[in-house]
Parts: sequence; C-alpha cells; structure tokens
Amino acid sequence: MDRISAIRNVEDALRAFENGEADLADTERRVAAVLRTYATEFDGDDDVFRAVGEDPVDGRVVVAPSAPAARERVLALSGIDADDASGAGETERQRDLTDLENDAVPEFEVELVGDSK
Repeated sequence: MDRISAIRNVEDALRAFENGEADLADTERRVAAVLRTYATEFDGDDDVFRAVGEDPVDGRVVVAPSAPAARERVLALSGIDADDASGAGETERQRDLTDLENDAVPEFEVELVGDSK
C-alpha cells in the first residue's frame, strides 16, 4: 500500500465515522489496520513487534527485521540509550541500584504481533 492509498483509506474511515456509519472503536481499528499495512509494506520484509514489560516501553509497537532490532527501536523511541541496555561495564548490583530517573533500562521483552503480513 502506498502513501496515497493509506491516506485515502484513513479518509474513508473518518468519513464513515462522521456519517455515523462506524463508532470510534471501529474507526480506531480501521485506521490502525491501515497504518500497520502501510508500515509493514513500507519497511519491506520486516515484522511487527510489541514491547511487553515495564513503563515507558510497555505496549510500544515497532516494525523491525528481527527481535533484537525491535528491542533497539523500542529503546530509541522511548528515549533510552541503547548502550545502557546492554549494561556494559556495570555490575549487577549497580544495575539494581539505578532507576528510570537515573537512565536505567526497563525490563521488557519483544513479541511478534500475530501474522503481520
């Protein structure tokens, strides 16, 4: 799906909402489906991943070629330095003593979201 098709599909969803043919939840699902289709086709063979874990990363959805790449994208979008994610140079005790206010990396996993194609 190209950008113009995606915009037209979003406009159709909004028009249906404005005309009372769809409720807000239906409109949100339709727009999200358009965005997901556009994003996965735009990025090629990449998959859709969701972060599951602590705030501020929990629930973030990204498109990436692999789980490790998805993890890096989630961290970057959350404003967390990916170098901090590895904990390089820190002892386990040092990592335990840090918190989000002190640039700690939240605990999370990334999961593949359904059949993203």
